[in-house]
Amino acid sequence: MNNNTKLIMVIVVLVTIALAAIIVQAFLVTPPATMKLAKLPAGEYDPAVWGRYYPLEYKSYRKNLEMAPSPTGFGGGEKVQKSIKEPEILMNFKGMPFSKDYTEDRGHPYAVEDLKESKRVTPASVGACMTCKSANIIDIFRDRGWEYAKLPLADLYLNMKHPITCANCHDPATMKLSVANPAFVEAMERRGIDVKKATRQDMRSYVCGQCHSEYYFEPATKRVVFPWDKGYLPEQMYAYYAEKPSGFEQDWVHPDSQAKMLKAQHPDFETWADGVHAKSGVACADCHMPFMLEKGRKYSSHWVTSPMKHAKESCMTCHTQDEKWLLERVKTEQNNVWQLQRLAGQAVARAHGAIGRASAEAGVDKERLDKARELVRQAQWFWDMVAAENGMGFHNPDQALNTLGRSIDMAHQAAAMVNMKRGTQF
Repeated sequence: MNNNTKLIMVIVVLVTIALAAIIVQAFLVTPPATMKLAKLPAGEYDPAVWGRYYPLEYKSYRKNLEMAPSPTGFGGGEKVQKSIKEPEILMNFKGMPFSKDYTEDRGHPYAVEDLKESKRVTPASVGACMTCKSANIIDIFRDRGWEYAKLPLADLYLNMKHPITCANCHDPATMKLSVANPAFVEAMERRGIDVKKATRQDMRSYVCGQCHSEYYFEPATKRVVFPWDKGYLPEQMYAYYAEKPSGFEQDWVHPDSQAKMLKAQHPDFETWADGVHAKSGVACADCHMPFMLEKGRKYSSHWVTSPMKHAKESCMTCHTQDEKWLLERVKTEQNNVWQLQRLAGQAVARAHGAIGRASAEAGVDKERLDKARELVRQAQWFWDMVAAENGMGFHNPDQALNTLGRSIDMAHQAAAMVNMKRGTQF
């Protein structure tokens, strides 16, 4: 037997062993490709119970309890006051609760706990505040309708036994994606969209958008309303608010400028909706809840966190660049937005101060003051639409930079309006 024959025999033996290993794994190790669905009873909101049937999903959900900074340096799950890095927040939200307590958001399991501990919550806080904090909203809305919204929040705490859990996004009987927040369903209906007929891919964003969105409370009913009738863009929502819907005019009046102000609430869905990922058919869950593989079983991660913590699964299914390149790209975009966000916030703060000082002068031009107040109201809204959003601009970098640039311009106009000598033309 020559050497070539021996080499061929060795190769044949190795290939046979490899094929045998693959066959054994396929038939003896790899679990079934399809998961057996569990039918849970309506009203079961304890994620641990769901976890008995979906252990990998539940295991990943538990990772939301971890508190750690973001890999990019922006956001993260640590409960720290934003005003430490952005002291302009204290001026811009002067006279309202966000100047007292404005922390980075923690994971979904902390939703009820953080609501109870928030310094923004007072005895006057209403039930509408819990709409996106607990899976128990399903029962509460079923039993009381929107009547719950104006009840004292303290009276509803006993009903809030679980935070944001599986039931906020899944039908317990079928496991299909479903929306629990009635305000989202109503807002989409006004836009001509029936959420119940949505595709699964759309639902992979809708279940996130039901809470990660801007909203306000109707003055009379405290009903939660999403301001999307004119569109998702900052200027479209501002135009909606300008019409004083249902008598809603402002969230508060700034004590220095006396401007009637609006507070944006984490407008992630709206920002994403006009971004390149949304336009390309990429859902929120594709990046924040990617499909993972553990011991041969595929599952959707329920660790709702920065995609950069698992870039291989969340980014590299589409992008061909390596993880280091992708991380640096995200850092660059977020840093650019951060720099303009700080400039915009500081410009708005100076405008409030300038208007406040001008209003104290004798013989002040009231018409000029009113124009300046409208400008600072707009400037702060545009700044806050980026500052209150959780992606530090990455959900839609072009829009974020444009929005902040316009905010800076309007803030400067507001300050110039009152700093000019009276009687001169602007």
